[in-house]
Amino acid sequence: MHEQGFGQPLAEVLAEATARLATAGVPSPEVDAQLLAVHVLEISRGRLQALEMMGEPFPAEHAGAFEAMIAARATRVPLQHLTGVAHFRYLELQVGPGVFVPRPETETVVQLAIDFARGLQRPRLVDLGTGSGAIAGSLAHELPGAEVHAVELSDEAYPYSLKNLAPLGVHLVHGDMREAFAELDGTCDAVVSNPPYIPANAVPREVEAREHDPHMALYGGGADGMVMPRAAEATAARLLRPGGLFVMEHAEVQAAQMAAMFEASGAWSEIRTHLDLTGRDRSTSAIRRP
Repeated sequence: MHEQGFGQPLAEVLAEATARLATAGVPSPEVDAQLLAVHVLEISRGRLQALEMMGEPFPAEHAGAFEAMIAARATRVPLQHLTGVAHFRYLELQVGPGVFVPRPETETVVQLAIDFARGLQRPRLVDLGTGSGAIAGSLAHELPGAEVHAVELSDEAYPYSLKNLAPLGVHLVHGDMREAFAELDGTCDAVVSNPPYIPANAVPREVEAREHDPHMALYGGGADGMVMPRAAEATAARLLRPGGLFVMEHAEVQAAQMAAMFEASGAWSEIRTHLDLTGRDRSTSAIRRP
């Protein structure tokens, strides 16, 4: 960006920024350049595109800030850490260093619980390991009248979940999922969890996840990464009423392990693996036996 974008047409500045991000290996360079410009200029994406089409120059007073944002994104700092927000289903969530950035594939996991709970009167729902609050917040937002509970252990992630969930009326607990909500045992209609599940010797493919997501939110414990998924399964079995639904996200390579774990516990029927929008095995669901 010559002269930090002073006097350059907006379209030219965005094209240069897109090229820099593409060279750096950013997966969606054009979209990211636009979203960073929208963030810096404090306008809508539609307004940005209109100004671009009209041949407007990039506002000089914001050129330096945009340059700094693009430089940081080129080092693979997550887009959401730079803007401070992540979009998940119908929510705009506050995120930053120390909290796992919610991924689009988790939206399909939430949908399974919503479909199950939609026909119930005031369903009681629990999110184990809520992180940013994406799952619990979506359940509360999309199921008016639902009673939603969530638990988060991380001291770094908890402030984000508190900010995101307080306006939605979610009951949030700062603690361990293994011990949480004893007062709800046997009374919950659905439990959802996206626990840490990456095996100890596996490395996330995305640079953003590998270098910026908190390890506590990624690695599931033990060589197979199954310590936290096993804890989530045991807690769900404790919390759910007979006929209640448990849905848990996992890595695509763990589907068989998850199904075997559900079978071995003896607490579950109707064990099913579900695909995400990219066709990968993304979650397993089961119904609590009587």
